[in-house]
Amino acid sequence: MSSSRRIPGRRLLHSPGPTPVPDEVIAAMARQPMDLADPRVDACIAECEQGLRKLLHAPDAGIYLYAANGHGAWEAVVENLLAPDAAVLIPGTGHFSESWAVQTEALGRRVVRTPWRPGFPIDADAVAQALRDDTGQRIAAVFVVHTDTASGITSDLVALRDVIDRSGHPALLVVDAVASLACVRIEMDSLRADVVLSASQKGLMTPPGLGIVAVNRHAAALAERNPAPRFYWDWRLRESPLSYRKFCGTPPHSLLAGLAAALELIGEEGEEAVFARHRANAAAVHAAVEAWAEAGALGFFAREPASRSVSVTTITVPEGTDIDGLRAIARDRFGVSFAGGLGPLTGKAFRIGHLGDQNAAGILGCLGAVEAALQAGGVPIGRAALPRAVDAFVAAGR
Repeated sequence: MSSSRRIPGRRLLHSPGPTPVPDEVIAAMARQPMDLADPRVDACIAECEQGLRKLLHAPDAGIYLYAANGHGAWEAVVENLLAPDAAVLIPGTGHFSESWAVQTEALGRRVVRTPWRPGFPIDADAVAQALRDDTGQRIAAVFVVHTDTASGITSDLVALRDVIDRSGHPALLVVDAVASLACVRIEMDSLRADVVLSASQKGLMTPPGLGIVAVNRHAAALAERNPAPRFYWDWRLRESPLSYRKFCGTPPHSLLAGLAAALELIGEEGEEAVFARHRANAAAVHAAVEAWAEAGALGFFAREPASRSVSVTTITVPEGTDIDGLRAIARDRFGVSFAGGLGPLTGKAFRIGHLGDQNAAGILGCLGAVEAALQAGGVPIGRAALPRAVDAFVAAGR
């Protein structure tokens, strides 16, 4: 446990994951686990599966839930889809595309990368060229990080689907929606995404610990033919009406109860309202960053406004800025936690998460605390950030 002093009131969590957990989810997780023969176990799993199919607009998708984080979902996809001699194309998005590539190579598969253009979304032309260059069609799939939480950039899935189609290449489209599911609309079937993966701790408003994989029939058939050895991750072994086989052992009851409650909250609020709330929260943060940037020190890492994520905003800082010091000031003096940079952006940026169970009051409180930390840390900022954030919320009708 931390030895830092207690700050009265509720601390605000504005990392891009884990995100705040609603009281209803905490209450659902507080109940005792059940024995595996209790029909409530199967009912809870079915609620999660059906809720995820509804959120993905994919009523026939196979849903596989793992006691794992997003990296576990990555591994499940690699081991099920990629034969030992197969290759995968991973377009460059920065930290998370490269992390997925490194993990895939560690599992013995070959990775084809497209270059990462810092500050920009996936280069669709580079993806098209990589597929054209694969004349032997050894690339089995294109692994796309939809929203890279390190860069705060969201790429255009429809454009990437179109690139694959126009290339005539049979590669599957696999989407990492860890930071975008339940934040923006993802229609798996109409997009013709073969696999969508996610995790519990971001837009799904549940503590870390559940990896999620949704699979269409085409991907399931490829996995069925795949000779690669696997066990815990194997989709085939999890195709069972028995709950302990669905999880290759005891299901994580508490997390499943929490996820079911979170999906119910999303349903009660309504998808369109959830997405509109995320857009409004992001617009307020973006308005504040634009104001701070007027002093010349801070800026958006995402160069194209349309690519700026509704989930997280990555803010660049002058060289030599003590980001951890700013985070400590915000956390310990002003009660707000935000994130530092990751990978190539370590020490060069900080990140404000605005996804999941967030509202205008929380966003405005976060922005006030960040501004106070920046001022206390001696970082030059424009001073109209809070009024502009308020204006953004008013304009959004929130």
